[in-house]
Amino acid sequence: MSNQFLWVIFPYVCMAVFVVGHIFRYRNDKFGWTAKSSEFIEKKQLMIGSILFHVGIIPVIAGHIAGLGIPKEWTQALGISDHLYHVGAVYGGGFFGVVTLVGMFILTSRRFTKKNVRQLSSQSDLIVNSLLLFIVFMGVYSSLVTNNLNPGFDYRSSISIWFRSLLIFQPEAAYMTAAPLAFKIHILTGFLIFAMWPFTRLVHVWSVPLNYVGRSYILYRRSPRK
Repeated sequence: MSNQFLWVIFPYVCMAVFVVGHIFRYRNDKFGWTAKSSEFIEKKQLMIGSILFHVGIIPVIAGHIAGLGIPKEWTQALGISDHLYHVGAVYGGGFFGVVTLVGMFILTSRRFTKKNVRQLSSQSDLIVNSLLLFIVFMGVYSSLVTNNLNPGFDYRSSISIWFRSLLIFQPEAAYMTAAPLAFKIHILTGFLIFAMWPFTRLVHVWSVPLNYVGRSYILYRRSPRK
């Protein structure tokens, strides 16, 4: 029963909350889809942390999509051996994971230690930053430590198959039974952050000002005097 809850019910509940929560918030708080900027309070750590985080997180996300979504038989058919894939995933993914972790650590430390930044932060901001830092840490630990401590474990023969079974609504919780604890914690906290997403400032990710792309200036119009 615990297997069914952790690897079937919980992931589906989190994703349902993610979707329904975004719809609810957009309908009730569409003008709140932004993050209160703290750039004018402290800029140096924000810039360094943001650059490192974004440089690292894009390859990390791409690696997750490839590792979880592409069956190992497909990469083998392309002539990529399991050993070569493993080296690239562990050390390439580990490198960008460390970059992401350093960036997230700087951003989280800044939010907690800079008095003015902390005063601007809500309780949910502090929780989200801490949880993201923990998720990234567990991902790096799983990649660089757990993989080396469990050389016989292949996440593409277990976790990846389980994940794809969720996507086609034919969940196979048994594939997660033998997964190392670090991977399990990383996955569960990852789903948890998705459930929290609609109710935090993370929604500002979707608020890309596309209308201003390509514009070199913004015109401010003064209201006419009465």
